[in-house]
Amino acid sequence: MEVALRAPSWANTQPWEFAIVTGRSLREITEAGKEQAGVKANPDFPGPEEFPEPYNSRFLSLAAQMSEVVQASVAGDQEGREWYLLGPRLYGAPAAIYIYTDRSLCHQSTGLNVWPVFDCGLVAENILLLAAKHGLGAIALAQAVHYPDILRQMLGISDSKLIVLGIAIGYPDWENPVNRFRSEREAVDSVVRWYGFG
Repeated sequence: MEVALRAPSWANTQPWEFAIVTGRSLREITEAGKEQAGVKANPDFPGPEEFPEPYNSRFLSLAAQMSEVVQASVAGDQEGREWYLLGPRLYGAPAAIYIYTDRSLCHQSTGLNVWPVFDCGLVAENILLLAAKHGLGAIALAQAVHYPDILRQMLGISDSKLIVLGIAIGYPDWENPVNRFRSEREAVDSVVRWYGFG
């Protein structure tokens, strides 16, 4: 975490705070999340309602691939048969890192300030890369913060904080196909334009 905190931020504001959770506390959070099945999510930062193209095709492709991989990895586990249910369960990880920021940084008199959330993304990326460097597996999960009021209550996080993201972290079971899955990426030339390289 000390190295991850070297992430850049707008004017060095370092708008991030963290709750690192394991053991009984994490089990209670995931159990409370499972009880919300069927309840409409109310994240502090809602996801998009729809994806225009080409983003929708990318999402649908991922969903189809993940469904296939999860079916292969959860033989006999009826509860785990739907890939989108694994996120709220943190993919069974033994620890989680929740990232949050101050509400006053985001909601200002001039409108929405997105930079604290962007900065939290930068520190999250540092955490993910450092986890991999140290032989850990980690995944950033919006699903982990779909019910922020549960997290506030169980972790004693103030209402003045907005919960941005959860990161599941642990040692991966490389025999499980889910941990070997790699999502597709667009070709460099389809998303990068080069200028002045003559």
